[in-house]
Amino acid sequence: MLREALVKFTRELTGTLTIQSVTSTSIIVSGDSFSEPIALTPEEIIRDWQPHPVAELTEAHFEDLLGRAPELVILGTGATCEFPPRELVFAFARRGIGLETMDTPAAARTFNVLATEGRQVAVVLYL
Repeated sequence: MLREALVKFTRELTGTLTIQSVTSTSIIVSGDSFSEPIALTPEEIIRDWQPHPVAELTEAHFEDLLGRAPELVILGTGATCEFPPRELVFAFARRGIGLETMDTPAAARTFNVLATEGRQVAVVLYL
């Protein structure tokens, strides 16, 4: 018995930033190496992200990033997953924006997939 195979094709976006590598000492984005936490969208690297301990993050730390109207923000917290304060999660929910927390390598992979699908996603990556 033959079954019909359904395959969904999507167009890969050529102007999209791609996270190429994550190590304990650097993050490589579209050929540029960063040795400090960074934030980015598929279109731009937000170079003035000020790193704060994950446990102390507040909505105010994300104002510049949220001004770019993402539908989802991914927070990569380093080699292991460290959850931010519950109030931050609630603040994002009140705005109708998702906040997903995971280790940095997983956050980078997730960002790359969603960005190439054309999603309005942003990511903050800690080493």
